[in-house]
Amino acid sequence: MIETLKENIKNIIEGKYNITNVTVEDGKIENVDISVPLFVVSKQTKKNPKVVFDELEPVLKFEEIKEVNFLNGFLNINLDPKLVSKKVLESILEQKEEYGKSDINKLEIIVMDYSSPNIAKSFGVGHLRSTMIGNAIKNLYLKTGAKVVGINHLGDWGTQFGKMIVAYKKWGNEESIKKDPINELQKLYVRFHDEEKTNPELEQEGRDAFRKLELNDPEMIQLWNWFKDESLKEFMRVYERLNVTFDSYNGEAFYNDKMDAVVEELKEKNLLVEDAGATIVNLEAFNLPPALIKKSDGATLYMTRDLAAILYRAKTYNFTKVLYVVGNEQKLHFEQLKAVSKLMGYNFDIEHIGFGLVLVDGKKMSTRGGKFKRLEEVIEQAVLDAKAAITEKNPNLANKDKVAEAVGIGAIVFNDLKNDRNLNVDFNLDNMLKFEGQTGPYLQYSGVRIASILRENKLDNSKIDFNYFNETHYYDVVKLLSMFPQVIKRSCEQEFPSILAKYLLSLAQGFNHFYGRQKIVVEDINHLNTNLALIQSIRYVLNEGMRILGITYLDEM
Repeated sequence: MIETLKENIKNIIEGKYNITNVTVEDGKIENVDISVPLFVVSKQTKKNPKVVFDELEPVLKFEEIKEVNFLNGFLNINLDPKLVSKKVLESILEQKEEYGKSDINKLEIIVMDYSSPNIAKSFGVGHLRSTMIGNAIKNLYLKTGAKVVGINHLGDWGTQFGKMIVAYKKWGNEESIKKDPINELQKLYVRFHDEEKTNPELEQEGRDAFRKLELNDPEMIQLWNWFKDESLKEFMRVYERLNVTFDSYNGEAFYNDKMDAVVEELKEKNLLVEDAGATIVNLEAFNLPPALIKKSDGATLYMTRDLAAILYRAKTYNFTKVLYVVGNEQKLHFEQLKAVSKLMGYNFDIEHIGFGLVLVDGKKMSTRGGKFKRLEEVIEQAVLDAKAAITEKNPNLANKDKVAEAVGIGAIVFNDLKNDRNLNVDFNLDNMLKFEGQTGPYLQYSGVRIASILRENKLDNSKIDFNYFNETHYYDVVKLLSMFPQVIKRSCEQEFPSILAKYLLSLAQGFNHFYGRQKIVVEDINHLNTNLALIQSIRYVLNEGMRILGITYLDEM
């Protein structure tokens, strides 16, 4: 609500003087809610800042504005805390979890490509970033009115499967793999790369096996399907625990029969060039290296497949925008994809949503080197640790296992999403599971603290005394609550879940500061209901924010 007011003030000033770039910001000095630096206006209108202030004061007639004054070139605005608080709280208490919802993206059809683990490998901690960043951004777009199609573009094709097949045929044991499919396949993959160091011919054997797979060799197809089915069982267990769903699991192999048409179209549009036996698209016009379409042996590449995928998705979903939630190291690939599609005559809105690495003890994880943490194992450890902490705090809690699951997974997810997604994330379970500081458990515990008060005290909306919001410690929390719709909008526009995560930490801290200063359960019935209305509003916003991030909120812990 305060953010909407700031936007309205900005529009009035820019409209009055027919100018742009007016800044309307939070107050920079004590007891000032909104400040407008008039230097920008003064420069564009060639008027003294005080003259500008005198002209603006009469037109800023909003009922929420209590007073306007001029100080050091700033137009400073004080709002009516009682009226602002009444509007904000009544809005939240009426809308509940719908608070912050908008239709600003109602015309958007977003196709999102995220998670996308490779089959025949465990779902690793490294895949968590794409999965949870993608899930949060999907929820942000849904909250702002968009239609979203979530696609899990499984890594189920490529030379690595030739290598896996060679490794299985040389050293694999069918019975061992049936007992523990993913771990055994993973060991074979690591062994292949270890053996390759002393036997370089293995690489060609892997290429040859993959070529047979591409040519639909029955034995290769049977092994590939087996690897894929076993992988999907593990993936689906992980997604269920993370509460992440997709609309499509069409992976790389789905586009095998769609790539010839892409190559033919590139050829018809005179975009293909032969280069040392390979087929490329020249991208000098975009200051980019050439895009490889086919290798010298005729094998297709990621670019060919992604072109086939984007054309299929455009036809199937009629998207307005396609988002690829893939690591920062793939930036060039998506720049090339955008450039090639432009040369083909398509004007797709393609965005690469990049992110940094997950580091364990400061080092990058590697499947080939065996430095690979299975996400399931990490989740199990997080849940066990969470259960131990919960048992110590609340030994009589009835549903300990369910709560421990929510706390353990919430800790892992929040640790990822609170960070700027472009930065690397250090994976340290001990730090994530703390109940204080910038953690998921801290958010969940703050919500639980509110829930326990509300369980014992029923809110009566007809007995709220908004005069209490003239007090700073009440009004400060309202100002935080009023920011939620704008935080959702900004998080979505910038596609940064960390904006929402940091806001939730501020709100939880705001509640705990209020709780430390103000007795909630008091004898005066109007005062009690005022307090209950405020903390109920906090709980609605905290819970909805956590849901968007993919964290389970709790009633007890």
